[in-house]
Amino acid sequence: MDRSALLSLHEAEKARLRPGGPPEVLTFGDVPGEYRAGIEGCVVFDATDRGSVLVRGADAFAFLHRLLTSDVLGLAEGRSQESLLLSSKGKVLFGFRLYRTPEGAWLSVPPRTAPALLSALETYHFAEKVEIADQTSLHAPLLVCGPAAADVLRSAGALEGALEEDAFRRRRVDGADLLVARLPVAGSPGFLVDAGPEAAPAWWNRIRGAGARAAGVVARDILRVEAGQALYGEDVDENVYPQEARLEAAFSLTKGCFIGQEVVAKIDTYGGLNKRLVGLRISHSDPVAQGTRLALDEEGERRELGVITSWAYSFALDTGLALGYAKRRHQKPGTTFLLGEAGATAEIVKLPVRPGALALTGEFE
Repeated sequence: MDRSALLSLHEAEKARLRPGGPPEVLTFGDVPGEYRAGIEGCVVFDATDRGSVLVRGADAFAFLHRLLTSDVLGLAEGRSQESLLLSSKGKVLFGFRLYRTPEGAWLSVPPRTAPALLSALETYHFAEKVEIADQTSLHAPLLVCGPAAADVLRSAGALEGALEEDAFRRRRVDGADLLVARLPVAGSPGFLVDAGPEAAPAWWNRIRGAGARAAGVVARDILRVEAGQALYGEDVDENVYPQEARLEAAFSLTKGCFIGQEVVAKIDTYGGLNKRLVGLRISHSDPVAQGTRLALDEEGERRELGVITSWAYSFALDTGLALGYAKRRHQKPGTTFLLGEAGATAEIVKLPVRPGALALTGEFE
């Protein structure tokens, strides 16, 4: 769906929504409590506005394998993986989660990006026996994470037994199809639960009734920024190479060719990235706008050497924490930049800053 399937529930609960643009829950009224549930118990996020693209047919896997960065042919049925569609210059156009089923693959994509991805895939569709369809109207996932997540989902009736990392399972529950997948959520081990938009409100209530705490994007961003997890559309766009955003887990250099592969392989072999995603401890707790410049004063001359892309208040550090890009030779932990024009500073710190968060791919230079 292009908007939350749970919006009426959120409004009735008087959740705080982001002003302007598509409605998105910022918080249910207690950000510290929502954050704490994510690291000590279980938290559930509304992701029912995500999109979905289905690719099926006799040539579906081969078609996707030659286009996408991940090893689609090597992915087992019932497994999922992060993947990218790059430009011919090796920069990120789309990022998504790919699920392999017996009849093809479906891609879970960020909100409002399914039509553009479908159009991009059709550009490369020639004589292959492939059908590409926008199935956003059938996709309404809930995202669950925290150390108690598996127990909560079992109690809610969503999960039976164990589920391996990157695996997913479909089954009938109460007369409806339910998909449960194990995958990273907000920089932590977690699950996706999808029963479609009509059943989403009932599962939202069931999961909460089993012990999960509802949380908004403020708590989600704190968790993911503390882990160093980039967000598509915010930290990652068409101006970024995969390695710059530490997306090494989303591409394979042993699978053969894909769009942009030569550029990605050259960077892997020779290095030379102009910028790299880093974590930045801010010298105050006030919000820092996306696009704020990072600079150093060198011999009385101000040199801009980076930019902020995401900000959150970090409970782990008790101050502001940002993700941003720092230029080459200025990426070591401890490097301290001038932040904007207000005299504040931003110091590079190693990520993740929170114990239990998923470690970043790639080392700091």
